[in-house]
This record gives sequence, structure tokens and C-alpha cells, in this order.
Amino acid sequence: MKIVILKFGGTSVGSIERIKNVAKIINAYHKKRYKLIVVSSAMSGVTNDLISKSKQISDNFSSSEYDVLVSTGEQVACSLIAARLIHLGLKSRSWLSWQIPIMTTSLHKNAKINAIYKRKILNYLKKGGIPIVTGFQGVNENERVTTIGRGGSDASAIMLAKFFKAERCVIYTDVEGVYTTDPNKLKKAKKIKVISYEEMLEMASLGAKVMQPVSIQDARLNRIDIEVKSTFTKKSGTLITKRSNIINNKIITGISLTQNDSKISLIGVKDKPGVAASIFKPLSKNLVNVDMVVQNISANGKETDLTFTIKTEDLNKTKKIIQSNKNIKFRKLILKKNVSKISVIGVGMITTPGVTFRMFQTLANKKINIQVISTSEIKISVLIDKRDTKKALIALHKEFKLHNKR
Repeated sequence: MKIVILKFGGTSVGSIERIKNVAKIINAYHKKRYKLIVVSSAMSGVTNDLISKSKQISDNFSSSEYDVLVSTGEQVACSLIAARLIHLGLKSRSWLSWQIPIMTTSLHKNAKINAIYKRKILNYLKKGGIPIVTGFQGVNENERVTTIGRGGSDASAIMLAKFFKAERCVIYTDVEGVYTTDPNKLKKAKKIKVISYEEMLEMASLGAKVMQPVSIQDARLNRIDIEVKSTFTKKSGTLITKRSNIINNKIITGISLTQNDSKISLIGVKDKPGVAASIFKPLSKNLVNVDMVVQNISANGKETDLTFTIKTEDLNKTKKIIQSNKNIKFRKLILKKNVSKISVIGVGMITTPGVTFRMFQTLANKKINIQVISTSEIKISVLIDKRDTKKALIALHKEFKLHNKR
């Protein structure tokens, strides 16, 4: 049985006309005799509206009732898609997570899928049906509805592909695929035909908004190939797959950037074992995500300067946490807003020397100062002044020839 998973995002089902268009896409796959499992997000804006209602009811809204509430958005979208397919003469019905069931951990708001029971869906497929499954949700051992957190519908589709051993998993969204950089920021950005899980994971974690990092990691761990396509055009998309499937002469695959970062520097920290843990433990407890970290030890070995980056919205909270931390001593605290992180990503840099030099020299030629550097096997990130972001993006995109046809 050739099973294909089709997942449609919120913008894809954002109106009645768009839902009718989704039904046409599903019908086109049906005519090719694929067995289809369709996963849908809520119509765009619906989940945010439900969250807003929960806040109006209580600033301490029950997490279990929160999941029941926000999961209804997917129920509406799935019912509308199924009804449109029935209108077109196809056999279809909506399936809520508890009807399959899709079993998750007990954690509300951020559950993980543990198991998917296949019998009912397989029987329905054998009878020629097209199941429309609610994404973003499951049910726990207490028979309570759970939600899977940000990117939950993508995660639902990927796990369905795993359990049903699907031939393909196609994520339909409002963009044509993954680009060398954000096409809204650089018109010369090119669509990438094939990208590795590792490169996509780096790009997503560094600002690319096509998919959430957790969903890409699920696909990587389970070796699920993902095709990202636009619901609104018939053009080919981007295939996300394992590294060994890619024949690519590009050293750098893409450039990501973030523009809502702030830099924290603690000068003259009394150096002793565990001092870094003493700084970052209270930040972690208060859900402050720390990114780039650089530490410099003084010549006498008694002091250290420690610099790290956070999201700007966490700046005031971070300042208060550090200033109230009795376990650390330092001479000066420096806070700097209006910085941006720009990263070049590519598996080609593993076997190609000189990428770091080329990146740094390109920025130097444009008189762009590098404030912090962070690297991994397939990524180099630098922190620069926010006003230099566009200039840096254009220069690096050109240096690594990403504007050429791919």
C-alpha cells in the first residue's frame, strides 16, 4: 500500500476558498491512486483567537482545559476539508486524535507522541477512504486531550509517516520551499531543491520559519523524507532528506539571520569552578534561552569576562536575575540591544578549508565588525550590529555564489 501523508498549514486552509483549493490538491493525489492520510492545522488566526479567549477567562487558565480549547481549531478545519471531499464525490471523514488514537505523554501544552494505533485508519484506507486527521493534538493515558506544542501539526504528520511507513510526507505551506535566505529580505534568494536534515535544522534554529526545529529533528531521527511545497502554486518544492542522498557542489547551502537579539557581557567575573553554571542555572529556570557564549580568562587566571546572547524580550528579566544572583561576583554588567546574528550553513564546509576566512574577510571588506563568533561542524555564526545586517547578507550571499541558479 503506497501511503502518502499530506499536511496543510494554517494559511493553506485560511478561508473557505483555500479549503476548496486544498480539496482539489488532495483529489489530484487520489487520481494517481495513492492512499492518502491528510493532516490539517487550524485555519490561520483561529488558534490565536482561542488563546486570547483563554486569557480573558483567567490569567491562570487550566492547562488541561487549554488543550481541549485550542485543539478545536483543527477539528473545524478537518471537518470542512472532509465535507468538501465528500462534495466532490470522494469517501472521506475527519478523525480526531482520540478516535485513532494518537497516544502522547501526559504533559499538557507540549506533549510528545508515543504511539499511533493504525488498525482503524488502515481499514478505512483499504475501503477507499481519505482520513483527515487533526494535527497538533493527541490523547494521554488519562484520556485527556493533549497538544503537541509549536509546529505540532508538522510533528503529527511526520509521526504518522513513521508509524504508517509512508512513501512520502508533503508539507504544504504558503512558501514554495526552503530558500538560500529569507526572500523577503533579499530578492536574489534562490529556492533550494534538496537540503539535508542537518542543514535544515540549523537554518530553522537560526531563524528560517518554514518548519519548527523539533519537527525536523523528528524527521531526521526517523529518516522521514519531507517535501515542502506551496499550496498556491504547482511549482516543485524543497526535499529535506539525509545527507547521503544529496549530490551538491555547493559549499554553503544557505544563510540565516535573526534580528531580535541582545548581548550580555559580565566583566571581571571571579573565576572559580562552577561559575558559568551559577550564571546560567537561574536563567534556565526562568526559561531564558541563552544562545552564543564566549568566555575569556584573564592572564592571571583569577577573572573571566563572559559574553552571551539572548532574545531582546528577555533582556529586562535577565538583567534582574543576574543582579539578584548572590552566587556570582563581577565588576561590570554591559547590556547591548540592536545586534543581529548572521549564520552561513552548509555540509560542504566540513571538507572545504577557508570558509571561515572567506566569511570574515567578506565582512571586513564591508567594514562590518564581528562582536561574537560561534561555530559548529556545518555552521558559522557571527554577531554584528543590527544596522549592518542587510549589507552583510548581500555580501555573503554573493561571496558564496548563492544567487546563482541552483
